Amino acid sequence: MIWNALLLALREIRRNILRSFLTILGIVIGIAAVIIMVTVGNGVTVKVSEQISSLGSNLLVVRSGGRGITGAKAFAIEDVKALSQEIRHLQAIAPLASKNTTVIYGNRNWSSTVSGVTNTYFTAGNWTLEQGRLFSDSDLRNGTMNCVIGHTVWKELYEGQSSVGSKIRLQKLSCNVIGLLAAKGQSVGGGRDQDDAVLIPLRAMQRRIAGNQDIGTILISVEDGRSTEKVQKQIEWLLRERRHLSANEENDFFIIDTKQIAEMLTGTTQILTSLLGAVAGVSLLVGGIGIMNIMLVSVTERTREIGTRLAIGALESEVLLQFLVEAVVLSTLGGLVGIVLALISSVLIADSMEVPFILDVNIIVIASLFSAGVGIVFGYFPARSAARLNPIEALRHE
Repeated sequence: MIWNALLLALREIRRNILRSFLTILGIVIGIAAVIIMVTVGNGVTVKVSEQISSLGSNLLVVRSGGRGITGAKAFAIEDVKALSQEIRHLQAIAPLASKNTTVIYGNRNWSSTVSGVTNTYFTAGNWTLEQGRLFSDSDLRNGTMNCVIGHTVWKELYEGQSSVGSKIRLQKLSCNVIGLLAAKGQSVGGGRDQDDAVLIPLRAMQRRIAGNQDIGTILISVEDGRSTEKVQKQIEWLLRERRHLSANEENDFFIIDTKQIAEMLTGTTQILTSLLGAVAGVSLLVGGIGIMNIMLVSVTERTREIGTRLAIGALESEVLLQFLVEAVVLSTLGGLVGIVLALISSVLIADSMEVPFILDVNIIVIASLFSAGVGIVFGYFPARSAARLNPIEALRHE
């Protein structure tokens, strides 16, 4: 009986192919929108997590200043030594002094950020070398003008040529390129380009460029498995003591926990993905209403056919099943077309947004079941109306 109902449904759909296509269009758009929103949203969430991870493992960023605070004093190398000696469970602690400057190679120049660092910076920041070497102990001790450059600086100045062993100028200062960092890409939220950097020994930065001993930022990498919250409280207590802040004074520095940022951003993207998926799901209801409307029109057009079937012995349940199957077939076809369209669109959108394509099989299964459910729910009323027609009145219908 079901097989016969399915054949009849397919025959009716084929007989009114344009109307059937317009009927399922709402389902196609609804299913496609839900899958695209969820798939791209998952890709964005993974991208954010990867960007946070690229900053460093369990990384705390300590900076001088704060909201509404002006003229806060910078950190000193003694602060870095005190943190290293008195705070436990640290994997690496890296002082950082930065300044924007113009980098020149040959007849090309590029505005970038020059930062004075030690080799612990590469550990704390989770950096890897693509070519060359890091600073030697002699470089760090004597403040030698050697530098390690980021991928963006290399691309802008060297245009794909080898950079290690060449010389660049930091305004008027000559600097030997000894290393090239592997690319990381944009920082979280599409902000600062992490690869747009020139790194020199901290002592060289302080003596030759900055002209002072100030340290603007301290990167602190906490050991895996250790609570960054506890370490953050210890750092805050020690720095307040060293900066002679009284109990009623606010911090003239702030600490950023990248793990908390990761949790906040991934949570936000997941909420937005769910919200957009729910909004897109409303179009499924609109598509269901369209199916019900067309099925009611179909019942009206086929009243004499229904009356004939009932008059020659067809049961009400058989008529009900015929129209119900027709509605389910329409919605299921719409669901399948929507899934194919969504997968193709998701791949293209993910590629254009430079986020990974994360296929969620669960959402595809849910979307398929939902589309069939829409056909059952919105097809039942027209099917029941057809099954309850009076055969005599139906035969008289013009």
